[in-house]
Amino acid sequence: MGGNVHAVSSPEEFNQLLATAAAANKAIVVDFTATWCGPCKMIKPFFGELSEKITSVTFLMVDVDELESVAADAGISAMPTFQIYKGGEKVDEMCGADKAKLEALVTKYA
Repeated sequence: MGGNVHAVSSPEEFNQLLATAAAANKAIVVDFTATWCGPCKMIKPFFGELSEKITSVTFLMVDVDELESVAADAGISAMPTFQIYKGGEKVDEMCGADKAKLEALVTKYA
């Protein structure tokens, strides 16, 4: 995966990470992805690079096929979808593999 991206392994872990970041007043960016998604594979290395460059934000990756309930709860309908959480609440979202838009989105909440 590269960088400081944490692959979420369970719904419980996802909720715990949201709570921990909220308590620390840190933003979280979540990459909702799938192994079969071409654009997801293209943006993945860049997401890793961003995680090394913007250390004030927590970077998570959720495989929508492994964690269907997390993806459903987040309202994911297309991949890749990037969501920003702050204070335990979703505050922003973007769909697609646009590097410039993704960097601007993450920087906005750093």
